[in-house]
Amino acid sequence: MLGILSLALLGAPAPPPHSCDSLKALQLPQATITSAVVVPSGPFVQPAAGRGRQGAPPEAAEPIPEHCRVKMVLKPTPDSNINVELWMPMANWNGRFLAVGNGGFAGSIQGYGDMQIALRRGYATAATDTGHSDADGPGGVFGLGHPEKIVDFAYRAVHEMTVKSKQVIDEFYARAPRFSYFKGCSTGGRQAAMAAQRFPDDFDGIIGGALANRHIQMHTAGVARSIELARHPERAIPEDKAKLVNETVMNACDTLKEGFLNNPRECKVDLSKLACSGADSPSCLTAAQMKTVETFYGGLKNSKGELIFSGQAVGNPIPALRGATGTPGGGYDTVRIWGFQDANYDWHTFDLDRDMPIINKKVGFVDAVDPDLRKFKAHGGKFLLYAGWRDTTITPENTVLYYEKLVKEMGDQKDFARLFMVPGMAHCRGGDGPNTFDTLTAMEQWREQGVTPVQMMGSNPQSGLSRPLCPYPQYAKYKGSGDLKDAKNWACAAP
Repeated sequence: MLGILSLALLGAPAPPPHSCDSLKALQLPQATITSAVVVPSGPFVQPAAGRGRQGAPPEAAEPIPEHCRVKMVLKPTPDSNINVELWMPMANWNGRFLAVGNGGFAGSIQGYGDMQIALRRGYATAATDTGHSDADGPGGVFGLGHPEKIVDFAYRAVHEMTVKSKQVIDEFYARAPRFSYFKGCSTGGRQAAMAAQRFPDDFDGIIGGALANRHIQMHTAGVARSIELARHPERAIPEDKAKLVNETVMNACDTLKEGFLNNPRECKVDLSKLACSGADSPSCLTAAQMKTVETFYGGLKNSKGELIFSGQAVGNPIPALRGATGTPGGGYDTVRIWGFQDANYDWHTFDLDRDMPIINKKVGFVDAVDPDLRKFKAHGGKFLLYAGWRDTTITPENTVLYYEKLVKEMGDQKDFARLFMVPGMAHCRGGDGPNTFDTLTAMEQWREQGVTPVQMMGSNPQSGLSRPLCPYPQYAKYKGSGDLKDAKNWACAAP
């Protein structure tokens, strides 16, 4: 007895007031807890269905702590089937909750990497498949004849997961989370923006990377570009001319010869000089090819000149481009399945001016584009955005565009919303730049201690490079001497 008392006085962690197994009997509206088991400390083996997510961090090798692993199925509508996993540490819970996002069309619980990191830090953490699986069809096919599943994917699954997870946490620990956060990249970035817009009370802080927040516009634009090249093969870009464009850009703007640009917005290169003045040749671009290059960097627009989706950042290489010969690329399921509910849709009939408004009317709710986040800000919410300037999967210009609209709508929001653009980083991670950085600690300090992030330190574990990441529109500028890979030789500067 004395030993137990001594441990209590020393602050030894007490076990949760309720057993993990008892949670199976917990009654939740429109939800069923299918499993609640204690998982001992040890290495995590990721299910095959959760691998390969866009932006997923590499699977960590170190063990994860003992935790209560709860599996739930949520059915907010008769056609819903939302799978959720919630992990809760058996000891040393820090009072925080982290929901993690998805990539692509989701279809599985893909956030296991982030969940492991969160659990090691003492978080309770959850993820969802957004309401569909491979059994419902590949890609976006799950939405054929199932409009409620598209709603679940769009916003309902993450919200329902968050509400139910907080209820289970409250039951297990006999207290609610002190702080709740969301972290996601790619589709998870869209989920982040959606949560801030549609459910402003769900989270105290939201981290969103490489925003796929214009899912419908982005996929339709990709399809439109592919079809346009098929209809106008003279606009195709062969490999040698793609190389010509890329070398012209990098020779003009990669003055430090790093292989990537620290601030693509500073790059001033006149690609019109590549236009053929006479006959076509490998050293110039025809007028039709110039149009393709202009669309690649300037974005796809309709006949009225309205932007459908942003172009690529200058410095990101244009690939060899040719038109669709079979199924169009660029997210075809969003057009044929979600927009027209027709698995046999004939893409030859597609017309951007006519069809984009139709698709938006039907499934535009999937996109998270509202810059008015006053309700989220009003309860103390913090919004941390990031994107890689070298991202060729979702153009980084899209994330910048949303942030600029947010600032235009709400004014300078340095105490509420910040964007960090990462030079040389690819889609959510990877690339030659400082692709590794700790957004979660920055968020904790910002939301809980009032310490606004004035920079984050980024590193590249493969090359040893380190560099400060700066709040947009600032960027890391070389001081002029010293090792380019050493952060001390760089400082945040205004453009």
